[in-house]
Order: sequence, then structure tokens, then C-alpha cells
Amino acid sequence: MELNAGLNGIMVIVAAFVGGACIGSFINATAMRTVAEKKWWGNERSVCDTCGHELCARDLVPILSYSLLGGKCRYCGAKIGIRHFAAEIISGLLTAALAVRWGPSLALALSLVILWLSLFNSMTDMENGFIYDVPAVALGIVGLGLRLAGGWPAVLEGILGAALGFGFIALIILIKPGGMGWGDAMLMIGIGGAVGWKYCIFCLYFGFLIGGIVILPLMLKKKLKRKDAVPLGPFLAIGSLLTLFTGNVLVSRFAALIGSYPGWPWG
Repeated sequence: MELNAGLNGIMVIVAAFVGGACIGSFINATAMRTVAEKKWWGNERSVCDTCGHELCARDLVPILSYSLLGGKCRYCGAKIGIRHFAAEIISGLLTAALAVRWGPSLALALSLVILWLSLFNSMTDMENGFIYDVPAVALGIVGLGLRLAGGWPAVLEGILGAALGFGFIALIILIKPGGMGWGDAMLMIGIGGAVGWKYCIFCLYFGFLIGGIVILPLMLKKKLKRKDAVPLGPFLAIGSLLTLFTGNVLVSRFAALIGSYPGWPWG
């Protein structure tokens, strides 16, 4: 029985990784087409970024196609951008890790929504410095929709989380214009609405902490100036993911300030 349970667990992890890699590939393609102002639905087909040759099914197998082709286009030999491979690997690994963390539950479903939509917003932010309102707010809408399963207290926590996330970024924008964009505030509406207000506190904390760890050394080395625009979306996304793994412990540590229960569906 233990052997079968172990094999089943491994199969679930592998399935989560493969599924996550496939979705990561789709998210990457969607983000690239969105930035390029191209359709990502209907009859649109994937093509080589260099020669424009339409890619067939064997060229689009997540991770394997890139690896077997040596990171080069089958048709023109040009190098394929590493972002394709990275998106698939990151999405696959994090999907599997969240599956292990939460198991088959609504917490897992909510976590995956946060992961995948945050990944999309991070990609567009890194590519053109823009977070699109619709995908950002969609994260909050889907999150609040899932929270209906936890009753109105869970929905209220999500609404408060959206207000907290948006309000915190908006306050910074109003105090120091130009430091952040309203896209960051919209992203925090989505993240806050999905995770709830307690988790949102730590999403913001980790996001700014990691941003500071990355940005300050670059400024000290003069590779980055104070007025240079830096995409905040990826840091907020990383902060939200760290919170998904550690939030329950953190909430319990700060129980005197924010309550002893993480809130639905986290515990």
C-alpha cells in the first residue's frame, strides 16, 4: 500500500509538472502576442521569432522541443529565445510545488490561478513595462468567484485584500509620482482579491523586500539609476508565491496583530 501511495504521489507530481509546463508555454505565447498587439486566439499559429516559419506540433512540445533542437529553430537555425524554455520550466516546477503544498483542494485551484495570471502579468511587465488591466483584474474576479465556495466571510476577506493591495500601491504613487505605475496597483487588486487581506500583507512585504534585494546592489554598482523604471510586477508575483508557501506560518507568528487564522481557503 505504501509503495502504491508513493507511486501515485509521484505520478501526480509529474502530471502537475507536465500540465504546468504546457500552460506556461501557452502563457508565454499569449504574453508575447499581447505585447505585439497580435491575436492569440482563433486561427493564429505559432511561428519562429526570426524567420516567421509556422511551427508544427513537434516544434511545440514544452521543454522537449527546445531541448531536442538545442535551443534553435528547426527551419532557419536561429537561436530560440530562452524565455520560452524558462516559462515552461518555471510554470511546471511551481505548479508541481503548489500541488504538493496544497493537495487536491480549492486552495490549490486558487493558488494556480494566482501563479498563472501573475506569470502572464510579469512577462508583459518585463517586456514592455506594462501590466494590462484586464488580466490583472481578472485574477481578482476569478479569485473572488472561487471564494464564494467559502461563504461571504471568505468573499469579504478577498474584497478587503483587493482594497489593501490597491490602496497601498496607490498611496505610494500619490506620495511619490513616477516611482510606480497604476498597473502595479491593478495587479495588487487581483492578487489581494485572490489571497485575502491577511496574505496580502505578506505578498506586499515579500514583493518589496525582494525588489530591494535585487535593485539596491544594481544602484550601488551604478548599473541602475534612481529614476530608471524598474518592473515591479515580477517582484509582487514572487512575493505572492512565497506567501502561498509560508503564509500559514507567518499568520500564526503574527497572530496578535492579524488574527490566528489565515482565512479561507488557506487554513
